[in-house]
Amino acid sequence: MEFSGTQTIAASRETVWTALNDPAVLQACVPGCESFSARSEDEYEAVVQAAVGPVKARFKGSLTLSERRANEGYRIAGKGEGGVAGFGKMQAVVTLADAPEAGATVLTYDATADVGGKLAQVGSRLVASVANRMADEFFKRFSEQLAPPAEAVDDAPAAEGAPKKWWQRG
Repeated sequence: MEFSGTQTIAASRETVWTALNDPAVLQACVPGCESFSARSEDEYEAVVQAAVGPVKARFKGSLTLSERRANEGYRIAGKGEGGVAGFGKMQAVVTLADAPEAGATVLTYDATADVGGKLAQVGSRLVASVANRMADEFFKRFSEQLAPPAEAVDDAPAAEGAPKKWWQRG
């Protein structure tokens, strides 16, 4: 299965690049993410709770970044195991470019994914629909994380239980 997309984010390329390499930001943005941690500069591990139609599972997986070009993009390869629910593998190329709007960045991704086990049995259209919905939710959350603070609430603490914005982390 292949999918791609383009998002305009109201932040500089440097800010977007930093956020794309921050495990705390990524954990806050990935729907159902329970943990996201760095094993090394280029390797991450994650635990994500996901549901695809009738198949619900907790996936444990890893991501590897390669072909890194600071403030320009990288290649991501990932795999996740969900026990009896099956497995997923993905590869994506992420690129960053300046947007026509001052201070904004265009993020483009081209990805391929493969699923097996019970996930493959629910049908490729349903899996593709869920993958697209998760990508949309990720970018919505990512844009919210990078939104500049309002002047009146610059130093206001995050609501209890709400993920902290990147500028609120110490």
